[in-house]
Amino acid sequence: MQPVDLIIFGASGDLSARKLFPALFQLDRAGLLPLDLRIAAIARDTIDLDQFLSGLRERMTGYMGDSAPTDKEWEKYARLISYIKADFSDPKDYQKMKDWLDDNRVSLFYLATPPSLFAPICDYLSQENCLTGDCRIVLEKPIGESLETSKVVNGTLAKYFDEASIYRIDHYLGKETVQNLLALRFANRFINSQWDQSCIDHVQITVAEVVGIEGRWSYYDKVGQLRDMVQNHLMQLLCLVAMEPPNSLEAESIRDEKVKIVKALRCIDASNVDEHVVRGQYAQGWSLGNPAPGYTEEPGSERDTSDTETFVAIKAHVDNWRWSGVPFYLRTGKRMAEKVTEIIIQYKELPHNIFGGGANLPNKLIIRLQPNEGIEMTMVSKRQSLKEKLALQTHTLNLDFRDGSDDDRIPDAYERLFLDAINGDQSLFVGREEIEESWRWCDGLLRACQDQGVSVKPYHAGSWGPAKAEILIEKDGRSWHV
Repeated sequence: MQPVDLIIFGASGDLSARKLFPALFQLDRAGLLPLDLRIAAIARDTIDLDQFLSGLRERMTGYMGDSAPTDKEWEKYARLISYIKADFSDPKDYQKMKDWLDDNRVSLFYLATPPSLFAPICDYLSQENCLTGDCRIVLEKPIGESLETSKVVNGTLAKYFDEASIYRIDHYLGKETVQNLLALRFANRFINSQWDQSCIDHVQITVAEVVGIEGRWSYYDKVGQLRDMVQNHLMQLLCLVAMEPPNSLEAESIRDEKVKIVKALRCIDASNVDEHVVRGQYAQGWSLGNPAPGYTEEPGSERDTSDTETFVAIKAHVDNWRWSGVPFYLRTGKRMAEKVTEIIIQYKELPHNIFGGGANLPNKLIIRLQPNEGIEMTMVSKRQSLKEKLALQTHTLNLDFRDGSDDDRIPDAYERLFLDAINGDQSLFVGREEIEESWRWCDGLLRACQDQGVSVKPYHAGSWGPAKAEILIEKDGRSWHV
């Protein structure tokens, strides 16, 4: 394998200090980085390397806590890093990068920047002859804000990079629990054989945040929760739950199966949007024991009223043989009661209860991504009692995939994604067709909401969303897991 140069645009940003550089440090600590890796931190700040490293270590320590680097570890890690001051819109500054790069090494460009800079950075990299040799590019979401804009971004990337050299990040795919979902489904016969409409009643996917918009009002008000979360994170989780077994773990095989699911999603249009979609917006309330402002009262708010959703619940269907008649309930929002990301696989009740009188207790598989990653299954057993001969109760089996691991922590998603990008493995990154088909479905849903006047419903900060979201699932005789 060729040696690698990693070039991080936006190296002084919050994402870099909170996720990117800590992930690279943990890989270095574990001895998983190539010995000859070089890292160029690209930012606009007028500082030297020592100042950059000092500030970076201080910020990293604040985020990493007890796992922060020791002096000896930091000294070793810091030797990998160079600092280049650059204005991303000034072509002259790209000559500094050209001078630093080595054509005999793989160049891995990481764009931790606003999406508006994706195209200009690529243009200038090409214009200043920085894209010679083996070059790859890694991008953060969002890849556009609609089907049309995503095609523009992807078209720009395609001018300079082959699809095999483009790594579009959805950090949820780097989470251990998400990867374990593949093993759970496709390495266990007893689960794989019951993963369809004959055994599963419905699926719930919840991504709930307790935070608000965190100072991003002007950006978020143009985007909303559906574009910000459903089009990428929830769509990826839905695809991994619903996809058919891929022929192999190669990137193309996995991507092909995920694209089939997105294409099989039933269209939500003007005829059914009222019954399948709930939009909400948080009002004043209490979050984690503290008073919380409403959405239009957040710092940076530009008006007193807004129809931008901070919450969305969707009843979706995948129209294929495996999932015929099985609803997928998707829910995501800000300023909610708890921070939780989980997938609930609710199995059907047994057709006949031989235990008489007692409740028919169906099994449930809980795949939890945060706050504590893990997989649980509710099972039914007899209650230990002489008074009741065969009374039933539920027990939870904890499928702890950390058992047998040498690690004393669950690796962060960015550690896996960095490692794969360095090694040229695209299996946990998102392909162009997948992105564009997802936008096609979401654009139709957004048009239907606009055409039918599906307005936002208020909900108190610190709650589980508007009451209509409860009705969405309860009218089917079901309820949200939390």
